Amino acid sequence: MTIIIIAVVLVLLVLWVMNTQRSLVAMDENINNAMSQIGVQLSSRFDALTALLDLTKGYAAHESQTLIETIKSRRSVITAKSTPDDVLKQEGVISEALGRISMVAERYPELKANENYLKCMNAVDSYEKMVRTSRLIYNDSVTKLNRTIRMFPTSLVAGMLGFHQRDYLEAVEEKADMPSMK
Repeated sequence: MTIIIIAVVLVLLVLWVMNTQRSLVAMDENINNAMSQIGVQLSSRFDALTALLDLTKGYAAHESQTLIETIKSRRSVITAKSTPDDVLKQEGVISEALGRISMVAERYPELKANENYLKCMNAVDSYEKMVRTSRLIYNDSVTKLNRTIRMFPTSLVAGMLGFHQRDYLEAVEEKADMPSMK
C-alpha cells in the first residue's frame, strides 16, 4: 500500500513538472515570437526609410548617400534571440535617420510636398505604430514569464530547467521626452 502511494505521488510530481515545463516553454516561445514580430516591423521601417532616402537623393545627394551608408553599416536584423538592447540600438538608428531626413525636407519644401514623400512618411509612421504594439505584446509576455518563474514552486522547476527572467523593452528616451501636441 505504501509503495502504491509513493508511486502515485511520484507520478503526480512528474506530471506536474512536465506540465510546468510545457507552460514555461509556451511563455518563452511567446516572447521569442514577439521579438521576431518587432524585428519584422523594424525591417519594414528600414525599407520605408530606404524609399525616403531614395526620394531625398534628388535634393541632397551627398547627405542621402552618407545617410544610406550609415544605415547600412549600423543596421542589424532583430531575431527571436535578440535582446531589448538590440532593439533600442536599431530604433536609435531609425530615429537618427528620420531626424536627418526631416532636416533635408525642411531645406527643400518641394520634397515635403512630394506625394511619394508623404506616402513614405505615412508608411514609416504606420510601421512605428506596429512596433509599439509589438513592444507591448513583448513586454506583456515577459511579465507573464517573469511572474511565473518567480512564484513558488514553479521557481524550483524553472531553475532546474534553465529558465530565467527576461528583460523588458524600455521606453526610448527621445520618444518619452517628446513635447505634447496640445
